[in-house]
Amino acid sequence: MFWRFVDNLEGDKAVWMIALLLMALSIICIFSSTTLLANSTTGTTRVDIVREHLFIVLAGLAVMIGIYNINDMKWFRTFGKYSFLLSFIMLMFLTLRINLGVVRACEFNGAWRAIMVFGFQVHVFEVVKVLMVMYLAWAIDTVKHGELTLAEKLSNIKHLEFLRKDFWRRAMYIYFPVFTVCLLVMTGSVSSMLFIGTILFLVIIIGGIRIRELIPIIVAGIAVVSIIVVGYNKSDGRMFSKFERIPTAVNRITRGTNYYLQEIQSNPKNSEKWQDAVDDVRQPMGAKLAIKEGGILGKGPGHSTQRYVVSVMYGDYMFAFIVEEYGIIGALLIIMLYLSLVSRGSAIARNLDNQFAQCVVAGLAVLITGQALMHMFINIDLGPLTGQTLPMISHGKSSFLVFSAAFGVILSISRIAKKKLASFEEKEKARLVNSDNEDEYRPDDINKI
Repeated sequence: MFWRFVDNLEGDKAVWMIALLLMALSIICIFSSTTLLANSTTGTTRVDIVREHLFIVLAGLAVMIGIYNINDMKWFRTFGKYSFLLSFIMLMFLTLRINLGVVRACEFNGAWRAIMVFGFQVHVFEVVKVLMVMYLAWAIDTVKHGELTLAEKLSNIKHLEFLRKDFWRRAMYIYFPVFTVCLLVMTGSVSSMLFIGTILFLVIIIGGIRIRELIPIIVAGIAVVSIIVVGYNKSDGRMFSKFERIPTAVNRITRGTNYYLQEIQSNPKNSEKWQDAVDDVRQPMGAKLAIKEGGILGKGPGHSTQRYVVSVMYGDYMFAFIVEEYGIIGALLIIMLYLSLVSRGSAIARNLDNQFAQCVVAGLAVLITGQALMHMFINIDLGPLTGQTLPMISHGKSSFLVFSAAFGVILSISRIAKKKLASFEEKEKARLVNSDNEDEYRPDDINKI
């Protein structure tokens, strides 16, 4: 029955299996890791939490299947065309703290990163990641085909003639939108800005833009960020006041785990500084201890002890939890699933004849796997603490739905490509059959082969 269901699936079956396995693992892991989410005062139990997550998984599956059933690439192109505008509007909501009642910016973990839409909290940075990959795929394809209507109109205006040059057109459609998004994201999270900027840089390279041309763009970006950081610190936040997350980012980069351990040892027990240091070190140390205790085979499902210590084990430290309960073997399974996604995304992209589709598939596969690897590196203390979840496994409504949509796009494009290939093969077979029949009546042509 199961294999019959698999055989009936269209699109890339390997990507289907990866998505479904990640969803199944998410349900199992959330059930075991949500101890501190349960609220005894309100009567909320682990079963209630798992039921809620199961609903999110089913909603994500519905989103993925709905997008998977899109049969025309033009819908993705149209969506990609306006994705930067949508990203800009959402990020401006956060930057300007806009409140329209039913739609308003809201604070999340001490930073402005979410928009409340009719009571549903949307984590903007998670959405922007996918939107900007879609936009860049459209922009790169549009620039390469010269379909630059806006640039053509603007270049006829006095003092804007420089937009007739290829570099400035790429700057207008590709570099400026990326730079704008990165700066706006930086107001809420420096680490998210660095991650999104890196992913978008990789998508630009995938799109065929020369690295030699990107070097001065990168240098200019680093210079601007450096000016903002220095200006903010020197003026004690009076300059560039919107970039209020800079001190947090600097502290996380310059102060490792050892710094907080020294603070614990050097300050009186239960003092304010001692407590702050304990709070800062509890989660990364708990994650490292979970990985150490997991060993090769793990403690087994439901036997994690660090979930009682690490309050966000179900989110930012899901990989550490998996290692603790399922060991290195479980960790390798997770790593293989994400690396397989990159491999399949690359294979699908190579077989596409549409550059927009190639950039979308490869870009989304790199985004999902890149975030997974970043999550893992942070869990094993190879990078500063950030709020990057494990895609399709960690707890989170908007994040889960967004990555489900990304899988849906990959599956839909692979489905469209397979149909086009099948149609092409049928036409080729028909042509060969017709030419074979004609050859029966023209035997002299054999001498021409």
